[in-house]
Amino acid sequence: MTGLFISLMRTGVPLVAGWLLTLAVRAGVGIDSATITSAVTVALTLAYYLVFRLLEWLGKRAPGTFLQNLAGVFLGWARPPAYPKYEALPSTTPATDPSTGTGTL
Repeated sequence: MTGLFISLMRTGVPLVAGWLLTLAVRAGVGIDSATITSAVTVALTLAYYLVFRLLEWLGKRAPGTFLQNLAGVFLGWARPPAYPKYEALPSTTPATDPSTGTGTL
């Protein structure tokens, strides 16, 4: 579920930032129909993304992949992105002997 929240934030934050930048450009102009339209667009886009990401997440846990693939199609790709897993790099600091506090193990 954490990955779902992160992906939602990674989509929602740029949408909100774009909307705020649009408002900043139009600073001094009262709220009009264009401003309301842009706010509704951001809200609907975020809701659309959330619904299909939730369906995709549920489909991942359900038997078969139909629901996951169907939701993925509505997000533009049948499968969620898979990122390679990397092992941690070895430490560059030398280990010390706990009994003497010097040298390497």
